[in-house]
Amino acid sequence: MSGHSKWSTIKRKKGALDAKRAKMFSRVLREINVAVKESGPDPEGNPKLRVAISNAKGVNMPKDNVKRAIDKASGKDAENFIESTYEGYAPGGIAVFVETLSDNLNRTVSNVRAIFTKYNGSLGTNGSLEFLFDRKGVFTLDASSLGEMDEDEFEMELIDGGAEDVIKEEEEYLIYTSFEDFGSMQRKLEELKIEAKSSELQRIPHNTNVLDVDASQKVLKMIDKFEEDEDVQNVFHNLEMTDELMAALEAE
Repeated sequence: MSGHSKWSTIKRKKGALDAKRAKMFSRVLREINVAVKESGPDPEGNPKLRVAISNAKGVNMPKDNVKRAIDKASGKDAENFIESTYEGYAPGGIAVFVETLSDNLNRTVSNVRAIFTKYNGSLGTNGSLEFLFDRKGVFTLDASSLGEMDEDEFEMELIDGGAEDVIKEEEEYLIYTSFEDFGSMQRKLEELKIEAKSSELQRIPHNTNVLDVDASQKVLKMIDKFEEDEDVQNVFHNLEMTDELMAALEAE
């Protein structure tokens, strides 16, 4: 199975290279907090917490940090994080979708608006751009996790779990599902005793827009600024990551 958009593959690679360790830890800690608040501190009965713990392992977070985060989220003084999304346009008509987890919505919306303004973009109303993206489950696995299964058997198992696309690149597998089949794939991987390096819901654009390299780099500066914000969990966009743009980024 193949053919998934280059945008998603490049975005994942770039994100892995650019992300700061502290930001990665912060993101996972907030995921743990929300999961515990929603369904309790026992991973056995809390699929969302199992995903968060798996993601913590994927960024090499020490087990003690994970345990402290679960204990803290279970206590009376736990922080309350609220999920919210923001939609707008970057220069060149590039759609930008920002997902946040915040304990202060006034601060978050102020920061998001300021970034759009600083980089000559515009913040839109909620729901105004959602139709431009499909929400997909994205699972990253080590290729070694197949064990004794051959690739054909492995792909058939994944299809049974709801996989729409399976891509092997280097030493990893990327598995894509519909939003509705995200839970089914979690259960299938658990059944196969395979632990994902990361499991997340991404917003994949239906179509991507091409800008010249200079204009594209200005958009990416805006994206980077969003990703640096402490309240931002994910940023999605529909900028085409052309070969020329990738060459320019690698030359920086």
